[in-house]
Amino acid sequence: MEGTHTMPDPAAPPAPAVPPTPPVLLSALLAVDGLGLRQIAGPEDAGTAVHWAHTSEMSDPYPYLLGGELLLTAGVHIPEAAGSGTYFDDYVSRIVAAGGAALGFGVAPVHDSVPRALVASCDSYGLPLIEVPPRTTFSGVARAVWQLMARARHAELRRVTEAQQALAAAASRPDPARAVLRRLAQRVRGRAVLYGPEGTELASAGRETATTVTQALAALATRVRPSRGAGNCANGPDEPAPANAPKPPTPSPRTPTPTSATDTVNGTHLAAYTLGTSHGFTLGVATPHRTPGDHTITSVAAVLLSLLTDERQSGTGAARASALVQLLLGAEPQEVASLLGRATHWRVVHARPSDGDPHPGSLTIAALGTALGSTLVDACGETVRVLLPADREVTEQPGWTCGVSAPAEPHAWPAADVQAARALARARATRTALVRHGSRTTLAQLVPEDDATAHAHALLAPLTTAPGAAALTETLRTWLSLHGSWDRTAVALAVHRNTVRQRIGRCAALLGADLDDPDVRMELWFALRRD
Repeated sequence: MEGTHTMPDPAAPPAPAVPPTPPVLLSALLAVDGLGLRQIAGPEDAGTAVHWAHTSEMSDPYPYLLGGELLLTAGVHIPEAAGSGTYFDDYVSRIVAAGGAALGFGVAPVHDSVPRALVASCDSYGLPLIEVPPRTTFSGVARAVWQLMARARHAELRRVTEAQQALAAAASRPDPARAVLRRLAQRVRGRAVLYGPEGTELASAGRETATTVTQALAALATRVRPSRGAGNCANGPDEPAPANAPKPPTPSPRTPTPTSATDTVNGTHLAAYTLGTSHGFTLGVATPHRTPGDHTITSVAAVLLSLLTDERQSGTGAARASALVQLLLGAEPQEVASLLGRATHWRVVHARPSDGDPHPGSLTIAALGTALGSTLVDACGETVRVLLPADREVTEQPGWTCGVSAPAEPHAWPAADVQAARALARARATRTALVRHGSRTTLAQLVPEDDATAHAHALLAPLTTAPGAAALTETLRTWLSLHGSWDRTAVALAVHRNTVRQRIGRCAALLGADLDDPDVRMELWFALRRD
């Protein structure tokens, strides 16, 4: 493969360990008002970075440098005859070998000016030489470096935080994997690629790269891709092998597959990450720079993509998809309930934001599902519906008004859905955070079911057969449940209070009943609960 890869030279000394601090540009330090710093030798590279400031009067500072420092000296260590020998060359070469970013020379009280031989040596070895005027202290220079670093760290933290929020929002979009890749490529100003278990490029986003870089990134992703183990065999993770199947060979010890790897090709920084533990998806990223912030942002994207790809491949996700397909093709709820879990009884929760927002964000809805402990969430319409096993406790959720059904078997899910809707309507009307459908034994339950149902149908027949029966019935039910309150009924049904009055008046006329009579109200309430 063509291209220039950065490979370590075994004969070269180890690279300096740069301190884990955000670097600042030397040019930014030179521009600080009040310091009076001036570069008098060495290359004027706008990209020269300083990681810290260190003061030393050692003739050989190499053992005391970590790399990336602005080394400050007043020249106390310089002998009188230094200008006629190789002292300055030796001194500067050791700073360069240690990875020093620049040399700051303080004028006065030891030297009235920067030695010319030192200037020549810095030019020769390519080390920026900074003149520090007498009025500027080394501690003042170190403080300026620290302040620039603090600003850089704050800016980097803000960039990472904004990127994390953007990635999380992208993960909630209709095509989440591609949305995350697009957002990642924008934030690191590079290219992001999602590779499948066979190494195929499934999706990509960002700026195009040269062929050599593209090939190198794919090869790097192959290095971190985990081998597809027993969990991906044809029989499935939980199915036993046939009795006559040959015994698999004992696996030989081998080096574990790394979860991430980096490389550099033609000045482009490459990184690859394993997504999940066994499905074989990998993320490849090519960027013009490699910073700790970019690494953090990419790691967040890798975690999100791991969740997305694992959900697509996991048994849970496949089971949910299978349940949905079967329901769409006519299966009964009780036939597919086992695919959703081992629960025999379930609850339905209806929820609406307490602030009245008719369209809560997808992240807010996802947070509600997480808090309730279920991913079976329906966010269509103004009401969010959640289906969860009945053994999971439903508590008040901050920012939400909730109605909870009684435990129900799968065949009774539609009835539980109605219970939750009514409980939510009552919760909103009474301004209560959570209302549960009653599960106590009532007088109505003492009457045989068939007799109670027949009586209810006969009593409500004039109402249920009239034009607009659904609106009339629901208005009467809500009005009775709220003890005849016009205002609260109007709030629960989202209609004007005059509309409530008109509907209740029509109900009274159709039924030929005095709705102010508590006995009539009670009988109608029992009937409506059976209808």
